[in-house]
Amino acid sequence: MTDNTAPALELISFCIGEQEFCIDVKTVREIRGWTPATPIPHAPAYMRGVINLRGAIMPVIDLRNRLGLGVTIPETRHVIVVVECQDRLAGILVDAVSETFTVPRDSLQPAPDVGVEELRYIQAIISMENRLITYLRMDDVFPAQISEAA
Repeated sequence: MTDNTAPALELISFCIGEQEFCIDVKTVREIRGWTPATPIPHAPAYMRGVINLRGAIMPVIDLRNRLGLGVTIPETRHVIVVVECQDRLAGILVDAVSETFTVPRDSLQPAPDVGVEELRYIQAIISMENRLITYLRMDDVFPAQISEAA
């Protein structure tokens, strides 16, 4: 799934509370301000609902909730990061986008094995400038069928 021959990864980081996370910048299609989502009946709790993105209906996931860190109460400062995952567009609701940066692949460290299945969301941990940044595996953050969850 990951190309280990490339010398570095270009990532984009964002915050949820005091924690920093990142994803591969190649998956990001755009970053937009918070737009209220229309709830979908019987959707999982982490699914905020759907928004209209230039004529296409797109699900929005509360990443804080999906990662088990609580529920986001969206305000105007929150952003939706539109990502393409598994050939589909979806939005992830985060507190703020921080920066883009490049790291060598050999700086990625595996997540510790603590016997919790939810760690499947974690691709690696990056130690950078006295910070620990969690590199997320977006394929596992999204349900197998986003359309089923929405």
